[in-house]
Amino acid sequence: MRLRLAAILGVLWLAAACSSPPPTFSLTRASVDPTYWCAAGANNAPYDLHAGIQARNDTAQEVSIGSAGAVMVLTAIRGSWLERVGDRYEAAGLKVSPATIAPRSAATLKLTIPSACTSGRYGPRLTSSGTYDVRLQLVTSAGMFAITATNKHEIVAG
Repeated sequence: MRLRLAAILGVLWLAAACSSPPPTFSLTRASVDPTYWCAAGANNAPYDLHAGIQARNDTAQEVSIGSAGAVMVLTAIRGSWLERVGDRYEAAGLKVSPATIAPRSAATLKLTIPSACTSGRYGPRLTSSGTYDVRLQLVTSAGMFAITATNKHEIVAG
């Protein structure tokens, strides 16, 4: 009877061990700078948009970041904005730090997205702004990943 019980428990333990998910690499909680104030009179003036992503590596191998990109989609405008809702801006070759995540560890990935803005002269008229959804894309040694920032990025111009 004990031998039979031990055999049944062994089979159940083996079934549970085989059904547990394999360790993974994951991205969560992405965010971007909420607002950028474009300088008065700026004409396609470059600026850096910063993003952060929580990365978790539950695997036994180091995960390296091969490349990163971002897609910004205009979702709302206020005032006389130069672009239309739905317009997209894509950036590739983003700077990412750190470039590797150790096995069984977590890290906050910092990304720098090059962007630019144009603004009229500030004055008595209303300020205009564009609000963007930002989707971040990473190619890693663990596969390809994409995550949308939980907040939006707004560019405010004169």
